[in-house]
Amino acid sequence: MVSHTLSHAHGDVAGWLATLASQYGAEQCALLKRAADWLETYADGLSADTGAPLTRHNLGAAAILAGMQFDVETVAAALVCTLPKPALAADLVVPVLGEAVSRLALGTARLHQMDQLLAEVQPDGQDQSEALRQMLLAMTDDIRVVLIKLADRCQALRELSDGAPNLRRKIANDARDLYAPLANRLGIWQLKWELEDLACRYLEPDTYKQIAHLLDERRLDREWYIEKVIDLVKTELNRDGIANAAVSGRPKHIASILAKMRKKHLAFDEVFDVHAVRVLVKDIKDCYHALGLIHSLWQPIPGQFDDYISRPKGNGYKSLHTAVVGPENKALEIQIRTFDMHHEAELGVAAHWRYKEGGKGQQLTDKIAWLRQLLSWKQELADSAELARQFKNELFQDEVFVLTPQGKVVALAQGATPIDFAYAVHTELGHRCRGAKIDGTLVPLDTPLQSGQRVEILTVKEGSPSRDWLNPHLGFLATSRARAKVRQWFKQLDHDSHVQEGRDILERELHRLNLSNVNLERLAVRLKLAKPEELFAALGRGDLGAGQVARALQDEFQPVAERPLVSARKSREAPTGLLVEGEANLLTHMAGCCKPAPGEAIVGYTTLGRGVTIHRADCPVVRRLPADKRSRLLKAEWGMSGKELFAVRVAIAAYDRPGLLKDITELLTKERINVTQVNTLSQNEIARMEFTLEVNNITQLTQFLAKAAHIRGVFQAGRK
Repeated sequence: MVSHTLSHAHGDVAGWLATLASQYGAEQCALLKRAADWLETYADGLSADTGAPLTRHNLGAAAILAGMQFDVETVAAALVCTLPKPALAADLVVPVLGEAVSRLALGTARLHQMDQLLAEVQPDGQDQSEALRQMLLAMTDDIRVVLIKLADRCQALRELSDGAPNLRRKIANDARDLYAPLANRLGIWQLKWELEDLACRYLEPDTYKQIAHLLDERRLDREWYIEKVIDLVKTELNRDGIANAAVSGRPKHIASILAKMRKKHLAFDEVFDVHAVRVLVKDIKDCYHALGLIHSLWQPIPGQFDDYISRPKGNGYKSLHTAVVGPENKALEIQIRTFDMHHEAELGVAAHWRYKEGGKGQQLTDKIAWLRQLLSWKQELADSAELARQFKNELFQDEVFVLTPQGKVVALAQGATPIDFAYAVHTELGHRCRGAKIDGTLVPLDTPLQSGQRVEILTVKEGSPSRDWLNPHLGFLATSRARAKVRQWFKQLDHDSHVQEGRDILERELHRLNLSNVNLERLAVRLKLAKPEELFAALGRGDLGAGQVARALQDEFQPVAERPLVSARKSREAPTGLLVEGEANLLTHMAGCCKPAPGEAIVGYTTLGRGVTIHRADCPVVRRLPADKRSRLLKAEWGMSGKELFAVRVAIAAYDRPGLLKDITELLTKERINVTQVNTLSQNEIARMEFTLEVNNITQLTQFLAKAAHIRGVFQAGRK
């Protein structure tokens, strides 16, 4: 047992080593003897962080591991891992203790930095505590390094019974927040419960003593009660043919009882598993058979049954949990599982660490399954070299965990750089990043980060990202989150220019389709955009194509009064309306300088922001225009009224197919439009047709063009 082994460790080193002769071979015992001698040589006069002599402290930690049947390299490394750095130099240690012990000792020494870190960092809730635990695992190359550290912390708590209150509180907090959950996760149950119980004893002494007193007060009654329950269950199982079942009481721990009381808001008398029994059977069928027998013996307590066999927990834990009203009307908790399930659970990795930790840890199911397989080391202690190779830690090989200057842990993808780190902390910090320090040393911005490093970002007051950061060949960014933030910044930077460019594209498309008075709000909604500005920006960026806009315009098209015909049969009636470059319904107004009247020769002048100003052709203002502005003059004439037929040429382009011309002529007939001339040309599977039509009015022409655009294969329909 661990306690028996420790009694020797604290007294006679030679005596303790003698007790290990049956556990380890002669060569292995010789290695332990050399490690103990190394410890005594270099630890003389030194103290552990608890204040205890360093020799006694390391012997205690090594004895814990030896008592739990760990391999000899792990025990030897525990003896020397806390020695000063010069005493752990590889060139000194390897010739005496071997490469494996040297590597484990140096790895554990690195983890001792975690104690210094925890002195500076106050974990920010469950998520930060989980990040610290993950960083610790990521910093190791061999899981056994973590196990040595756990034994070291357990020994530290044992030594603190008479220690200073502040020191007890600090080490107990570390144990509760970091090391006990790690022991739980890795299945080192003896250490897990002792770490939790001792931490509870130091952090909440009054509560601990109260529960300990209640447990001790009823210990004899509880033991008698459990023996009675065990006899009843065994008898019932044997009577019903479930042979070779093992029934036992479950050990209770004060920290576990206190945690359950607080989580479920229970009084001590209401904690079901103060009286608890575990039933182990041969196979799954017997599990449910035993459950039925127990429920026939005693009444189940509603809401206290969990079937983790048919629905295993995310970490693979399997068992039946039930609570019943047992003899003397006392609440009794019972676990039922197969021997294999129990063996797997006792290895620890399959045990219920996730719900014990509140269910907020990262989902590590695949990695936990991998580690569960590796933990078969308890059955394969003979080959320590092979064991060391198996224990290479792969839990977090795809992540790194680094620290902010304030000590907060930030998880990043493997290969992440200081810029990735800056964007993970805050977007603005990433934008203003101009340099970085790792552990106080200035480094290039493309330096890959390693777990455990402290990263400081150097910034400018006002800055922006570099386009070089997006170049994958330069290696500045490794995370998709950071790349997305940089791309978003440049997208916003170009927003204004994109809006103007998109506005121009839309105006050209409206002109091509002979549309005016289009409701841009409705058009934006049809294209699943919130407002016209977003429509312009999407067009300007190229996120939206002109073809998509054209289709949306045709779907949304409402016939409006549009431009009259360029060539119309002249009427003798008084002219009305205006044509500018053959276009109607443009924004126009009369010039105040010459006041043109119908019948007079006129000309249009494009004015920025005001449309077209109509002048008399002989207006002095127009005559005095400088040469560089005369290009803004437009031909203009007064429109005609009446019922005359207007002749107009239209052009239609479509993907050539049989029946295309027939469909168009049928539409012309349906719309009562006369055709005076037709020209067609088909080339490269594209049909181009020009028609001269006679129409009554603009509405008739507009309706025809709109409907022609919806004929199958037509991709362009407009005036020639």
